[in-house]
Amino acid sequence: MARQPFLVIAALIMAATACGGDADPTISGPAAEIYDGECADATGGSVTIYSGRTENLIQPVLDAFACETGVEVAVRWGSSTDLALLLAEEGERTEADVFLSRSPGPVGFLQSEQLLGTIDQSVLELVAEENRSADGTWVGFSGRKRVLVYNIDAVSPDQLPTSVFELTDEQYRGQVAIPATNGSFVDWFTVFRDQFGTDVATEWLDDMVANDARFYPNNRAIVEAVGRGEIQMGLVNHYYNYQEQAALGDEHRAANHDLADDDIGSLLIITAASIVASTENPEEANQLLGYLLTAPVQEYFSIETFEYPLAAGVEPADILPPLSALEVGTVDFDALGGGFEQTTVIIEASGILNQ
Repeated sequence: MARQPFLVIAALIMAATACGGDADPTISGPAAEIYDGECADATGGSVTIYSGRTENLIQPVLDAFACETGVEVAVRWGSSTDLALLLAEEGERTEADVFLSRSPGPVGFLQSEQLLGTIDQSVLELVAEENRSADGTWVGFSGRKRVLVYNIDAVSPDQLPTSVFELTDEQYRGQVAIPATNGSFVDWFTVFRDQFGTDVATEWLDDMVANDARFYPNNRAIVEAVGRGEIQMGLVNHYYNYQEQAALGDEHRAANHDLADDDIGSLLIITAASIVASTENPEEANQLLGYLLTAPVQEYFSIETFEYPLAAGVEPADILPPLSALEVGTVDFDALGGGFEQTTVIIEASGILNQ
């Protein structure tokens, strides 16, 4: 096991949140949009989370959970991949009870290492079968659709492709940005390999590099670059462009383009929550996972971050188009296991990181 990810994560600081006792009787800020009642007395229970989802997004949810339930929460923040590798390094010594991942790939890796426990059936049944593990080791709690974001001043709608396979054509030379080291892209490419075979997926990426595709470190960097006209288009998760539009209005000169519904470029990638097999707090861990799937939290994800809710009966925000994309549930992530590791090797070998 490589040591570098461990060293990076080990330097992160544990942040704790607790309500009850001497804490304020209510909460404010974004967390109050989820729960605006009085905080419960401390139960004495606790849950430690390794979160691959960013602090600004998840912290309000955890604050609301701690206030409403009285359960103490501790969090270690990091990338989903690094945290998964850290969990594998720690094994049964880990303090983690729950792992939250930006995508199912790292969760599939932990499952292949037999490091995940089984989630209560009552929690699993809060989502459709395609959005949870067949053996109950992870459950999805929000969805991000892959799209092509484009600059509306530089590209006309009739110039846009219907498939990612078209992006290797000469007409798109030097125009397309790829977030090659981003977790969502790594998972997407892993699914690409699963659906079309490693040879086809690798050839596509090599052809993109040969067509002068440009590397950016993450989705947001691409959306910002497209909005200011630095690059014409890029492969991203759908919600980043909505966030930029909400923040900048007409100054943001980019729009999302949906590829064909059956195209791999329209894949719906879900965020995944799991319980660590060695947890000593299974009740609180299941309580937290169930809380992620409550209507107030699901609506928060959809309205505040423009993600697709996955809990049954919760409708997406009005701004989001109807979801008819290829869903991650059509792909057996449980069988992929550590596939994201080979994906990383292929991405690095392609040369895209030097573009």
